[in-house]
Amino acid sequence: MEREFMEYDVVIVGAGPAGLAAAIRLRQLSAESGKEVTVCVLEKGSEVGAHILSGAVLEPRALNELIPDWQEKGAPLNAPVDEEKFFLLSEKGATSVPVWMLPPQMHNHGNYVVSLGNVCRWLAEQAEALGAEIYPGFAASEVLYHEDGRVKGVATGDMGVAKDGSHKDSYQPGMELHGRYTLFGEGCRGSLTRQLESKFGLREGADPQTYGIGIKELWQLDPAKHKTGTVIHTAGWPMNTTTWGGSFIYHLEDNQAYIGYVVGLDYDNPHLSPFHEMQRFKTHPAIRPMLEGGKRIAYGARALNEGGLQSLPKLVFPGGALIGCAAGFLNVPKIKGSHNAMKTGMLAAEAAFEAVIGAGEGEAPAELAAFPRKFESSWVYEELHKARNFRPAFSKWGLYGAMLYGGLDLKLLGGKAPWTFHHKHADHETLKPAAEMPRIDYPKPDGEITFDRLSSVFISNTNHEEDQPVHLTLKDPAIPVAHNLKLYDEPAQRYCPAGVYEIVRDDDGANPRLQINAQNCVHCKTCDIKDPTQNIVWVTPEGGGGPNYPNM
Repeated sequence: MEREFMEYDVVIVGAGPAGLAAAIRLRQLSAESGKEVTVCVLEKGSEVGAHILSGAVLEPRALNELIPDWQEKGAPLNAPVDEEKFFLLSEKGATSVPVWMLPPQMHNHGNYVVSLGNVCRWLAEQAEALGAEIYPGFAASEVLYHEDGRVKGVATGDMGVAKDGSHKDSYQPGMELHGRYTLFGEGCRGSLTRQLESKFGLREGADPQTYGIGIKELWQLDPAKHKTGTVIHTAGWPMNTTTWGGSFIYHLEDNQAYIGYVVGLDYDNPHLSPFHEMQRFKTHPAIRPMLEGGKRIAYGARALNEGGLQSLPKLVFPGGALIGCAAGFLNVPKIKGSHNAMKTGMLAAEAAFEAVIGAGEGEAPAELAAFPRKFESSWVYEELHKARNFRPAFSKWGLYGAMLYGGLDLKLLGGKAPWTFHHKHADHETLKPAAEMPRIDYPKPDGEITFDRLSSVFISNTNHEEDQPVHLTLKDPAIPVAHNLKLYDEPAQRYCPAGVYEIVRDDDGANPRLQINAQNCVHCKTCDIKDPTQNIVWVTPEGGGGPNYPNM
């Protein structure tokens, strides 16, 4: 069956902060100039915001530039930060670090505790009001190319394909979206972004990207223990001093709070489980009392880029560009990326608008060369340049060495040190053999403060059509048992925060094999990042599948 196609000036993949900001900026420029530039946004979640997961404390700098009257237009920024705390945790104790001692980039005055999913829902309304077309529930699953190799657009995945590849009665072929330019804002570790990086050599000359996995819960707190606008961060326990990790606790409105924990995916112990470290964190004497009497009401997980400036790929290629976390603009010491994602979407939109209008009816330039130039002269570049040494300093010296270095570089030198540290290893290269590393005894969940993975996935509202091809693919089905189980006790059993990967055996304990429970997948991308042989490849399932995050 032949696929239908639709043509636009600009096609945007992903209705996150970057993609929506790009759509809004394009339509603003179109309205201001009186020159029509058509824009389409594709979103794999069942609705805009369904797959959006972030802390989140939002720095409104980019939003102020994009929509200066956002307050009058009802943007859901309802909890300005008015109290900040930072603790260094030991197993039983907590040392308060005065906020004034922290580098300026770590301060949150003027920021807002938000549901980034709700912010994106609101941004989508603004984009549609300006004339952008947004299609949730349609996953871009294939990059399309012109004969000369230039990106032509994307195709959405076929619907109604059975697990064995046959067409069900409900089969519908995907739709092709053609654009003069295609902006990829898939978020961290985008599946199409990875293909583009390989095809066009976008990572040549860049450091390896390094990642974290963020585990997040939404709690309804006892009102006596809640204060809107409170922001708490911790470092230290339950991580050791050489494993990157830390927590966030953000009090939003309505007696609710986000409780989250981030673990760097360059950890070396294959016995470590980020999900269980998050659960263990909540039992700390400084944390547990705040949660007692409350109720957990939502759960999610998502990988995040931590490599910074030196890990950015080339941003443009013939026919398109990478924006937001697809490229990796997160500022690690700030623990924020949404403002940078929005700004890079805006910059790419301006470059695309200039190219489309400048070309008129003729052939637009192959590459958006103006986008990298705009980025390098922007406050995003300046911010990332100042922060560039913070994360690699941890890899060099551990927690306390990195804290001392961060104080020197970010606070005393203002991020203007004349040197740049580099990331030397990809995260999948860092595991040590299981036999050489200490096992970790994780306590059983109590069902009140700590929980298991399956009950957590249940409240993420994750759903996939079960009779479809498994979207967690293996290059070689033998590797999980023959290599990973033998050497690392198959770490996928532990690094996945959704219980997707299990080693199952016969009743007598023989014949171990990997079982993939793809219906549990929350689209965090950790497996695609941490699998030690890069044997697992995450591909897009049917559009609309995955988590459906409320207020996250």
